[in-house]
Amino acid sequence: MVYIITLIQIITSVLSLLVLIDILLHWFMDPYHPIRRTLDSIVEPMLIPIRRILPTVGMFDFSPVVLLILIELVSKILIDLLYALR
Repeated sequence: MVYIITLIQIITSVLSLLVLIDILLHWFMDPYHPIRRTLDSIVEPMLIPIRRILPTVGMFDFSPVVLLILIELVSKILIDLLYALR
């Protein structure tokens, strides 16, 4: 059980880090750079459903922030459920 919780925490950390790196690279890197394209192929499928619901506000896109909150929320719920099953 502890291994599953640790795995969930690692996946949560990696996904959150990928989202943050993707946000930073959008400001500084060419959209056709291989690193950015790889990150976009990982992060964009998670952002698309959020963007359908949450429109951009002016030139600001808050969907990555919502995604980070959802990643943490789902992780917390899964870990709490696993602790409850003990």
